[in-house]
Amino acid sequence: MPDAPASPARGVWGSRVGFVLAAAGSAIGLGNIWRFPYVVGENGGAVFVLIYLGFVFLIGAPVMLGELALGRRTERNPVGAFAAVAPGTLWRFVGLLGVITGVGILSFYGVIAGWTFGYFLKTVSGGFNTIIAQESAAVFDDFVSNWMLSTGLLAAFLVLTALIVWRGVSRGIELMSKILMPMLFFLLAVLAFRSVTLSGAREGLEFYLAPDFSKLRAQTFPTALGQAFFSLSLGMGAMITYGSYIRKREDLVASAGIVCLFDTMIALLAGLIIFPALFHAGLDPASGVGLVFQVLPPLFATLPGGQLFGSAFFLLLTIAALTSTISLLEVPVSYLIDEWKWSRGKAVLVTTLGTALLGVPSALAFGAVGLFSSVPGANVDFLTLMNIVFGNYSLSVGSLLLAVFIGYRWGVAGAAKEIELEGVAFGLRPVWAFLIRFLCPVAVAVIIVYIVLTGNYF
Repeated sequence: MPDAPASPARGVWGSRVGFVLAAAGSAIGLGNIWRFPYVVGENGGAVFVLIYLGFVFLIGAPVMLGELALGRRTERNPVGAFAAVAPGTLWRFVGLLGVITGVGILSFYGVIAGWTFGYFLKTVSGGFNTIIAQESAAVFDDFVSNWMLSTGLLAAFLVLTALIVWRGVSRGIELMSKILMPMLFFLLAVLAFRSVTLSGAREGLEFYLAPDFSKLRAQTFPTALGQAFFSLSLGMGAMITYGSYIRKREDLVASAGIVCLFDTMIALLAGLIIFPALFHAGLDPASGVGLVFQVLPPLFATLPGGQLFGSAFFLLLTIAALTSTISLLEVPVSYLIDEWKWSRGKAVLVTTLGTALLGVPSALAFGAVGLFSSVPGANVDFLTLMNIVFGNYSLSVGSLLLAVFIGYRWGVAGAAKEIELEGVAFGLRPVWAFLIRFLCPVAVAVIIVYIVLTGNYF
C-alpha cells in the first residue's frame, strides 16, 4: 500500500454549498430522527437536550474541524491521511480502524435503513391505516423476522447507495445531496408544523424544551456525548474523507460550524415532530428503540390525513438514512482508490458486495434460528453485537485516538496552519486548541470507561 500522492481523479467538491450539504447529509441520518427522540425520551427530555447541545459544540465541533483539516491537508483517505502526517508510524492503523468502523456500521445500519424504506412502502400502500397500538409491536416483530424481506431491503438500499457513490464526488454524492437535503428540510418543517398544532402538543413541548433538572442522572452525560459523536459521524473517517475533497480556499471553521448547526437543527426538528404527537396520543415518551416503528404507526392511523403524515415521515427517515449510507460507503471506496489505485467502479463494486455479505447476519438476526439470531455466549442478537463493537467501542476508540493525534502528534500549530489557509480568521484558535488537546480526549475516554464498567451502550 504505497504512500504516493493521491490521484487528481479522485474527485473534488464543485462548490462550498455542495460540500456543506454532503457533509451535513453524512452527519444527518437515523441517529438524528430515529435514535435522538427515543434517547431524549429515556433520559428526561429537555435536560438531556441541553447537555447534548453543549457536547455538540464543545466536543463534537472541535473534533469535526480537526478531521476536516486533516483530510484537506493530505487530500487522502483516513489511512493515507495519518500516514502522510506521521509516515513510518503505527498511526496509519488508526485510519484503518476508521475505514473498518465505517464498513461495520454500514453493514447493520443498512438493515435498519431498509426497514425505514419498507415501512414507507407499507404506509403508502395503506398497510397501517387500521392498525391499533396493541397490534403494532407484533406487526413490527413479524416485519423484521421476515429474513428474506430484510435481506432484500438491505440489498436494495446498498445498491441505491452504490449507484450514487459510483458516479463520483461531484456528479454523484454532491448532486444527490443538493436534491435530498432540501427535501429533508422541507419534510421536517411540514411535519413539525403539523405536529405542534395537535391538541395536547403543549405538554409535549414542555417535556422536550423546558429542562427539569430533577430528571438529571449520571448516565445522562455519557449518553449525550455518545449521541453527539454517533450523530455527527465522527471517529469513522467520514469527515476526513469528505475533507479531502475540499478546495484550499474554503473556510473550514465556517463549514464545520454550519454542518454541526444543520445536524443539530434536524435532531431538534425531529423532536418537535415526535413529542407533541406522543403527548397528543397519551403515549410514553420513554418507549425506547421501538418508538418510531412501534409507537408511531398506530398514532398516524388516528390522525386526520394520517396516511399522508406517516408516509412523509418514513420517506423522511429513508432520505436521512441514504445521506448517511453514502458517506459510509465513500470511506472504504476512497481508501481503495488512493491506496490500492483501484478504479472507482471496482472499489464500489467490491466494497458493496463485501458490506452486503457482512450485513446479511444482521438482517437474519430477528428471523433465523442459530448463530445469527442469538450470538453464542452473549445475550444479544447479531445486529446489536455489531452496534456494540463498531457503533460503540470502535467509534469511541477511533475518536479518542483522533483527538490525541490532532492535538499532540500533528499538533495544534500544524492543524491551525491548515485551518487558516487563504487568510481565514480563526479567532477561537486558543479555545479550540484547549478543547482538542484536553477536553475532547478526556470526555471520550470517559465514554469508553463508562461503557466498559456499566455495560450500557449508546
